[in-house]
Amino acid sequence: MSPLTIETIHRARHSALLLGILLLGHTAIRAQGADGGHAGDSAAAAVHENGLTINAFLSTSYSHNFNNPLQRQNAFRVFDFDDGTFKIDGCEVVLAKAATHLDEAGFRADVVIGSSIPRISASRGLFFASDGVVQDIDLQQAYATYVAPIGEGLRIDVGKFVTPHGYEVIEGYDGYNDNASRSFLFGYAIPFAHTGLRLSYTASPQFTVMGMLVNGWDVVRDNNAAKSACGQVIVSPAEGLSLAFSYMAGAERDNDNTDIRQLADFVGTWKIGEAVALGVNADYGVDPNAIAAGHDAVWRGAAAYLKVAAGSRFAFTLRSEYFQDRDGFRTGTPQILKEITLTPEYHPAQHLILRADLRADVSSENVFDKGGTPTNTQPTLLLNGLFVF
Repeated sequence: MSPLTIETIHRARHSALLLGILLLGHTAIRAQGADGGHAGDSAAAAVHENGLTINAFLSTSYSHNFNNPLQRQNAFRVFDFDDGTFKIDGCEVVLAKAATHLDEAGFRADVVIGSSIPRISASRGLFFASDGVVQDIDLQQAYATYVAPIGEGLRIDVGKFVTPHGYEVIEGYDGYNDNASRSFLFGYAIPFAHTGLRLSYTASPQFTVMGMLVNGWDVVRDNNAAKSACGQVIVSPAEGLSLAFSYMAGAERDNDNTDIRQLADFVGTWKIGEAVALGVNADYGVDPNAIAAGHDAVWRGAAAYLKVAAGSRFAFTLRSEYFQDRDGFRTGTPQILKEITLTPEYHPAQHLILRADLRADVSSENVFDKGGTPTNTQPTLLLNGLFVF
């Protein structure tokens, strides 16, 4: 059998798996249709009665790069990498059965389709093929949960889940970022997802610990014989204040079991009243011998966030960050990247969020394209609409 035929079979199996998940969620909603009543209300009630919930998330966008790059690409952007085109960034459906009580089991599966998010966040070994080809569909998360009857409840997750690192998240129905574009830290300092075992325990509302043993960074099928470990502590010393400290270590490069990559991540959030929120994120990473024997790759950065709400419908978020890729290991070019982003946000209706990013990127090198001429600045405008249900 030819390699092409084998690859086709693999893709067919993956598509069948995702279709099965979507059909299961659809069946759960239709099961109560005979009872009558408003479709949305009856669906929510019936899903709850069956122990299942189904949620949806949709992100669409349009980006304009004032440099007018010849290739119509925004350099060093995460999801908003295309210039001058309307996009379906991601359409996500989440099917889950919550596990909240002792000795209870559940699961969660997130399927996302789109021309932005799956292409970047997909993990190698699933919809990220060995030849580097990434599809417009991904199983973003898929894990089973058991709450072991130990103390207040030890939560055990097995499968694939998004990373605990970083201030910003891969957006979904249960969380979206205050800026429409992603930070350099999100795209280059930390991983997107992990596959393996995760344990978490909430000792009190002020203290939570989490540990993971996983294949590594963004791999479903491990690329070496080593595993990676991660620990996180979250403390809330005062009302509205949360501090999260994370550390991860493990061999991450292909067929390399000895060079241990390390990542330290800090996230702090402080909500001041109902109108103001502050955030900070700092990362430091090192990968031994990644550049050459005796030459380690090092990257570091920090970002600050300020969000101010103007009533229940309007808000403004300001983000500023600094990212140093000393050896070019993460971005492909030894450089220092800085950016500042202003994001107004408007909620015209329930479940609908409209945002606009006015952003300016600056590099220590001429890595951006301005009409065919290298430059060190990149100003862009991103329009973004979210539907969350």
